[in-house]
Parts: sequence; C-alpha cells; structure tokens
Amino acid sequence: MRSELIFQTPYWFIIFCLLAGALYAYLLYQPQPSWGKRLNYLLAFFRSLSVALICFLLLSPLVRKTETSVDKAKIVFAIDNSESVKPYGETLLSQITAATKDLEESGFEVSVQTLDKTAKSASADSVRFNQNKTDLSGMLQNVKSNFEGRNLTDVVLLSDGIVNQGISPAYNRFPFKINALAVGDTVPDLDIRIKDVISNRIAYLENEFPVRAEIVANGLAGKSTTVTLKQNGRVIASQNIVIDRPEFYKAVDFKASSSQKGVQHYTVELGAVSGETSAKNNKKDIYIDIIDGRQRILLLALAPHPDIKSIRSMIEANDNYELDISILSISNNLPPSAKPYDLVILHQVPNVLGLGNAQIRKFMEAKTPVFYILGNQSAVPLANTMNRSLIINASNNQIDKVTARFNPSFQQMNFDAESLKLLERLPPLSVPFGEYNISSGTETILFQKVGTLNTSKPLLVLNTNGEQKIAVLAGEGIWQWRQEEFAQTSKQEVVDNLFQKVIQVLSVREDKRKFRVYPLSNELEAGEQVVFQTEIYNDIYEPVFGQEVSLNVTDEKGATKQFTYTHTKENPSFNVTGLSEGVYRYVASASMRNGQEKASGQFVIRNADLEANNTTADFGMLRELANRSGGTFLTASALPDFIRQIKENRPSDRLDSSEEMVELIYLKWLFFLLVVLLGVEWGLRKYHGGY
Repeated sequence: MRSELIFQTPYWFIIFCLLAGALYAYLLYQPQPSWGKRLNYLLAFFRSLSVALICFLLLSPLVRKTETSVDKAKIVFAIDNSESVKPYGETLLSQITAATKDLEESGFEVSVQTLDKTAKSASADSVRFNQNKTDLSGMLQNVKSNFEGRNLTDVVLLSDGIVNQGISPAYNRFPFKINALAVGDTVPDLDIRIKDVISNRIAYLENEFPVRAEIVANGLAGKSTTVTLKQNGRVIASQNIVIDRPEFYKAVDFKASSSQKGVQHYTVELGAVSGETSAKNNKKDIYIDIIDGRQRILLLALAPHPDIKSIRSMIEANDNYELDISILSISNNLPPSAKPYDLVILHQVPNVLGLGNAQIRKFMEAKTPVFYILGNQSAVPLANTMNRSLIINASNNQIDKVTARFNPSFQQMNFDAESLKLLERLPPLSVPFGEYNISSGTETILFQKVGTLNTSKPLLVLNTNGEQKIAVLAGEGIWQWRQEEFAQTSKQEVVDNLFQKVIQVLSVREDKRKFRVYPLSNELEAGEQVVFQTEIYNDIYEPVFGQEVSLNVTDEKGATKQFTYTHTKENPSFNVTGLSEGVYRYVASASMRNGQEKASGQFVIRNADLEANNTTADFGMLRELANRSGGTFLTASALPDFIRQIKENRPSDRLDSSEEMVELIYLKWLFFLLVVLLGVEWGLRKYHGGY
C-alpha cells in the first residue's frame, strides 16, 4: 500500500504552522521555570509540536492511499451433478481432484460449482450426482455472478449436454471461456418413453376434458404396447399402439371426466416393451383440479330482445359461467335453482308492466349483485329506488339516442382506452331523456355522447363499494354494437371485452372469512417446504394474533400428520417438510370468539424426475457452447493434456489497484499522538510543580 500527502493550500503554509507552535511554546516557557533548562526545552518542544500539528490539520491536508492487490488467475470446474451424468461423472472426480491440486500448485485459484445454487464452493470429491433436473444456463449464470469483476479466465464444464430446465446455455454470452468436458453416450438407447402429457390444470365436475400423451420410441420397430390412463390407480381408458418405424412418435388422446371434486391424481402409463433400456420413463403423473365452482348467472328479461342473444354469447364464451334465462312475458317463474345466483342481469326490469318486481326484491334482500340494463319498457322511477347508484329524472318517458365515450379516469379495471374509441363509431343506444345523477362511490365507465357533443351524462356506471354490487347501463341496443364492430373489424372483441369485465367484477365472490390458512403455492416439487400462511381477523376485519392453530395434513392413502403452532405477527406462516409425492388435503382449526373456525384446502407435491425423460448426450450443444465462448471441446481422455496446456500458457495474474482519498484529520493515530504529546507534557509539568 502506498500513501501520498496532498495539500489543498500552498505547501509553504507549513512554515506558519511551525512558527505558531514555536511562538506558543516560547510565550509559555519563556519565564524562568522551577525545573532545569533541559526539561524546559523538552516541554517546550512537546507544546510546540502539538500546536504546530493542530494548525497543520486546520489546513485540511489529504492523504491518497493506493492499495495494489494481486488477483490470481482463476479456474472453475462447473460440474453437472444430475442423475444422467452419474455413471460417467463419478469416474472423473478423482481426475478433477488431481487436476485441482496440480493447478493450485501452479498458482491458480480453483473452485468447484454444481447445479445446486445454494451450496457453497465444494471440493470435487464431495460432489454427489443426485439432482433430478439440469439447468446448465442457471449454473453458468451463477458462476458469472459469483466471479463478477474477478480474474476468471476459464470454466471447465463437465456435462452430458442434456438440458431439461431453463434455456440452453448456447444462447447466452459469458465473459469467460467455457471448456466443455463432454461425457455420456450420444447413441440413443433402445427405449420407449412418455415425452409429455398435455392436459387442463382445471376441469369442471362431470365435464369431459382431454388428456394427450406424446409417446416417442427409438429402435423398437415392430413391437407394440398399451398406453393406459388411470385415475387414483383405477384404469379408465387404454389404447394399443404399434411402433411402426425406428424413430417413432405418436400423440395418444384420451377423454376423461370425474365425479369427484378436488385435485385428482391421473397417471399415464406405458406397458413394458422387451428390449427397452429403462422403464423409469414409462409413467407420468398429472394432477387436475376438478371444481364445481361455476358462477351462476340469471338473465331476467321482460320480453324477447336481440340484446338477450348478445349477452348470452358474451357469458357463454367463459366456461366458468352457468347461465339461466327467464323471459317474464313468456313465463313469470324463475328457473328452479338449488344454489343462489352470483349475478342477476335485469333487462328492462323493473318495467312498466310490473312483471318481476317481487323477484327483484328478493335479490335486493339477499344482496345479490345486479346489472340493470334499461330500455323503452323500463320503469325508470322504480329502477331509481332499487339501484340507488344512477338516478335518472326522466322527462315524460322521452328517449334519446346516444353513443358511448370511455371515461379515461376509470381505473378499477384495466381497459385499453385506445381500442375503446371504437365505441364512438358504433350505432346509438336508446336511453331515457332527462337529468342524470350518480351516488357516492359510483364510478362512470362510459359517458353519453350526443352526435359530436361530449356530455358528462353517465351511460354505464359501476358501484362495488356497498354491500350489494351494482352496475347500470342506461340504454338498450348492445346487439347493434356487436354487429357494427364485426362489420368494421371482422371481430367482436371490444364490446365483448367491455361487458365481460363488468360481469366478472360483479360476479366474483369475495372471501370474507375471518380465519384463513392456505399454502403459498398449491404445487410444489418433492423436497420443497410447504409454507402455510395464516390470517385471522376480528369482526371489523383487523388482523389479530396469538391464537393456537391446529393443522392436519392427510395424504392420498389417508395417513394424517398433526401439527400445532401459534399465529404471531412476527411469523404468520408455518412450514411443513418431509412430504413425498402426491395429493394432500389439509384442515386447520382455531378457537375464535364466536367458536371454532376451520379452513381447508389441498396442494400437490410433484416428483420432477426430469432426468429419466432423456438420457442421450448432446455433444453438439456442448461443442457450440465451447466454440462461441472461445473455449475447447474435450473428452475425458483429453483432460490431462488440457490441464498441461493451461499450465504452460498460464494467464497473467491481474493487479488490482484501489485508491482512497481521506482528510488527514480522520486518521486515528494522529489523535492518539496529540493525546500522548499533551498528556506527557501535562504530567511532567504537574510532577515538577508546574501549573
């Protein structure tokens, strides 16, 4: 380390500092002392030096410190410790250990990195080939992050080139040379396997849903097998396939359904074929959440109208909705319903004929969300008293023709304001003519536009702040909007998207439970912790803590594990470990002020054994990766020669310099020097009777 003194004032100002110290000492020690001259000169020197040093510090001199360090050339052995490399990698660990020692003796710094990103740098002989997935790009990015700004010159990547997670590293750029040490067998095994299974993650109770299995085989031409779909171990469908060519691919489609709610465990399984290398990849598990959660919507209309068909098309485009339609002028009875509706759409109801008023009051009492669509037959004064969100003081049942203009200030839902400009070019709706007022908490989505005149009158409003969610469209004629949009754009997206989002926000069910326990992730991999989040609220939905929670976790076989924990503000979650693959159901309970509360649910732990899917080494990718980074493609036999060449052509160590500029007054040793000088002077004066 080298230090250099830098002056912010002319350096000859030091003379004044010395003169100030000498003058101070002279004036203090000039009278004849009671001690000897020699001691007097010593005390005067201490005082002069202390004062001169203090004056010098007042000049604010700087010290520039330059520190130079040697950053040795570094090499990282990046070892793909996945299961597919195990038969080949274990035989090379002793060579890598010897190479590490040899390189360190030659002045290199050597590190070992594996696929486990959480593990610290390990020695080669401690590596275990037990990873069930391979993300080479992630491992090399981890090396890049760990050695950012360091003198890393070479990475030796031991791998078979098989990547089954993340992107291929050949597409990335790295600031170091990657020397690919290729292991494995590039000749495809005689094997048949399930490459992938494609299915819905969610399906509805009793509904059919597709399951597609992609089957690939190599070198087993002329043989046959059976593909079976099982639910919880029970065979529900099977198909025979014949391998009719050496490189075989076939997509096998099944139709399945379930009468059981919740996550169901399905298995696609291949029958064993004589001559295949491994049967580990002949089976794949999938988990499908079977729900009976369709939201029920009632469309209650006064009379047949083209709007009804349009609304029906919008709703039935979403499989999550179940729609009932009742035309009051045809039948004054509602459809039989075992469950309450999540949303009621009233088209020209309430009306001047008085039909359906009794049914509307029931929905009002039940706080069912309502979407009012007014029309020529609507009883506007009665609608005013029922919805309380949009009040229209109509004039003698007159109507007006208006187009729509989107309110850009509306932020409750994400709308594309640019695309909604299309509404201004669509046919006008028939709306009541009069004065329009909205209540507190009501937001305007669309304004009325009369010809080219923009008005502040609302056309479509939404209120979700009260106990009952309400939307009001003040006009009829949606069917003309959809027809004209199709004529202009050959699509029906803008109008449909507008009303579908309004219907969605009205019909969504709010979770008002005071006790909630749920896993942060519903799908985990084997070995991962299951983190249960806990939320407990009082009657006004303020979070409360300190309750003891009982948690029971049950697997597919009915075995239950019981846990107990206390819900605290500092740690509102609880972790469960050691669960194997399968579907789990949980029930949590806690004692609340109003009695025992329960929360239940389910989650899935998957066995992500991706290594069994493909065991054919990809030397092509490794060769490309080495070439793009300026490295070398190696085989195991070439490793000793490669190490020898690196030693012979050893990269230079790098000198790193760091420079720091500090004010001299911040150096601690100067403080202690002043304390010593003044302390010794004061002590000697007192000892010899001075004041």
